[in-house]
Amino acid sequence: MTLPPRSSYPSGATGPRTIEDRWEQFHRYGPYAVLTLSVLVGGVAADLIMTRTEMYAAGALAVVAYGLQIWWGSARPRTVPGAPAGVAYYTARTVLAFALSWLNPFFAIYAALSYFDVEPLLPKRFIRAGLLTTAVTLAGSQSGGLPPASLMNWVAFCVLYVVNATLALFFWHVGMREDEKARIQAETIAELERTNLRLEQAMAENAALHAQLLVQAREAGVDDERRRLAAEIHDTLAQGLTGIIAQLQVVTSLTDRDPETARVHLDRAAALARHSLGEARRSVHNLAPVALEHDELAGALKKTVTEWAEQHRVRADFTVTGTVEPVHDEIAATLLRIAGEALANAGRHAGASRVGVTLSFMDDELTLDVRDDGRGFDPAAAAPAGRTGGFGLGGMRARAERIAGAVEVESEPGGGTAVSARVPLVRHP
Repeated sequence: MTLPPRSSYPSGATGPRTIEDRWEQFHRYGPYAVLTLSVLVGGVAADLIMTRTEMYAAGALAVVAYGLQIWWGSARPRTVPGAPAGVAYYTARTVLAFALSWLNPFFAIYAALSYFDVEPLLPKRFIRAGLLTTAVTLAGSQSGGLPPASLMNWVAFCVLYVVNATLALFFWHVGMREDEKARIQAETIAELERTNLRLEQAMAENAALHAQLLVQAREAGVDDERRRLAAEIHDTLAQGLTGIIAQLQVVTSLTDRDPETARVHLDRAAALARHSLGEARRSVHNLAPVALEHDELAGALKKTVTEWAEQHRVRADFTVTGTVEPVHDEIAATLLRIAGEALANAGRHAGASRVGVTLSFMDDELTLDVRDDGRGFDPAAAAPAGRTGGFGLGGMRARAERIAGAVEVESEPGGGTAVSARVPLVRHP
């Protein structure tokens, strides 16, 4: 019955905007068509229900109605509900329609226009009054004309008025609910648009953060790989080269006096060189130490201890406690590197006469202990990792921490050294 206000339509919605445009066209051109139809139908029946004076009066009022519509169609602004110009136009048209319907009931067709634009033109508190006033005109026309000529006409008028008023108010309330739904829908769409905008901004920020994290992860990976290679080179190539130098020094001192012994040391130097070359290749590819290719951790440690003892001519004992289990490759490689570094330190610096290596299997932990009876040192005064200090203690600790373990060093000048590495017992899959 009533046109929803323009503000009730969501911005950018094609369907409601098209309906609104059609209503706008109806309000602009419809009154001319409805008024003309009323004049034509009323004119056909004029001889039956109107006197000549009433015909002249109706004609004059119809001309006034056309003039009112021309003024409103050409000069009216796009008013808001309750604007003075709109209220004046609605009131004048309603009065003219009532007067024309009084003269000729068929002009109620023109009066029905007031049902359609009562909401856009009148203030909200006057909408019911406008609907009820229009219902009077239509009920009078439907009951035989105004004023009712008999008691039955009055009864019919009252019944028809109740019906018209009820229907008008009912459809108005339905229209209000639809307007409220449209308003809520528009607000919801606007909120969704704002939410989508915030989501797009958050996604853009997340993309920037992701790119930044990738750069940081790449830099961290490069730095970690550098440290890994430095430790691998120290634990394999440096130790191997140190052994080769020691063997060659012995060869130099024995070449003339004991060729056979010199030959044995040359063979050991060559073996160490081949072993160091293999370790260098595996370090680059981050593979397990060569000693773990054919043996489990316990067997590889035993061979490492035996080879070290033969190389340095020092008694070295290897002991395993607990139930031996297959260990994850990373855990095994870490403990083997730590053992190799501890033995290398004992051979270079300790001057020990006896070394003991113990591998202990516990419920959820592996412990590697390397002890010697050498000259010892002050751990607090140990040189840091660097060009001259090497990667010894720091490298062992870094390797253990990489797999959630720890390395402890106990030593004192003249009291020997004990290196203890504790790592999680991660079984081989």
